[in-house]
Amino acid sequence: MRKKEIPASVLAVVLVLFISLFACVVLIFLLSRDPLKALAYFFLGPLMSRYYFGNMLNSAVPLILGGLGLTVSIGAGRLNLGGEGQVYAGAFTATAAALAFSHLGAAGAVLALAAGALLSGAAAGLSGFFRAKWGTNELITSFLFSNVLILAVNYLVTGPFKDPLTSLQSTEKIPEFFRLPRIFPPSNLSAAVFIALVLTLLTWVFFFRTRTGYEMRMSGCNEMFARYGGINTKKITTLAMFISGAFYGLAGGLEIFGTYYGTVKEFSSGVGWNGLAAALIAGYNPAALIPAAVFFAWIGQGARIAMQLSDLNVEIALTAESVIFFFVTSAALRGLFKRKGTTPWRR
Repeated sequence: MRKKEIPASVLAVVLVLFISLFACVVLIFLLSRDPLKALAYFFLGPLMSRYYFGNMLNSAVPLILGGLGLTVSIGAGRLNLGGEGQVYAGAFTATAAALAFSHLGAAGAVLALAAGALLSGAAAGLSGFFRAKWGTNELITSFLFSNVLILAVNYLVTGPFKDPLTSLQSTEKIPEFFRLPRIFPPSNLSAAVFIALVLTLLTWVFFFRTRTGYEMRMSGCNEMFARYGGINTKKITTLAMFISGAFYGLAGGLEIFGTYYGTVKEFSSGVGWNGLAAALIAGYNPAALIPAAVFFAWIGQGARIAMQLSDLNVEIALTAESVIFFFVTSAALRGLFKRKGTTPWRR
């Protein structure tokens, strides 16, 4: 009977989430003058209204797509740490392409999203190619490329592509007919959520029902064994990193088409790392990625609401999120190091 393995047991994941939430509670009790009020807004705030609830789900969309990007690269035994820059670059490329292809209608929207995904995919794929060709560590190269992308996009957004009609450091807005419809007003939740759900299902099908997905899982389990079995592991490395980056780029593009309608300077800061956190909570399993992304979005939205409606300041809110990230990451890394060289996709 086949059995799926994850980096840490379900019990360990539940335990570490409980510990992290408990640490947040202790932190709020220590630093807030009215801790009960702050806790109520922190944990129940996202459920207080349609606006808060819809925005929470909307903020989970890029986390799902970013988590899928990590899931693909980890499934093939590689780790893409360039999510921050890839989301940002994908968003800007989709914006610029949408402005250029506005005369093409719906086809222009598809081309714009594809352009953002392809650029970010190429950036991550380059790290995979360097790994396959010269054995360069993809963690380092993807992270460095990410920083270069952020600086380049910052220059473009605040320079040649800055909208002269606004005081914000932002590009022009994309045409209205390119914007995804809102489905839960007055919140920002858009049809992008359905795209994320479909892509999650397709990712599961890809890994468990296609030959390429099987080759990726085999390469992630044991690269040497896969190579002796006739699998082109160098090609798999490049392809997995490319797909990972493309997911990040698509996340950025959908943020533009569904929420922001233009690239604001560093608007996506933190999305790449939060997508990593969601993937860690899910154990790099697409079946668990959706609730994991919603959980992390719930914590983030709750922190923002508590900051607005109680005496919880931004530093405490960010610290609470960081505590959760720290505990979740440590638990997942223990699971990864426990079976060094294996992958959560082995069945």
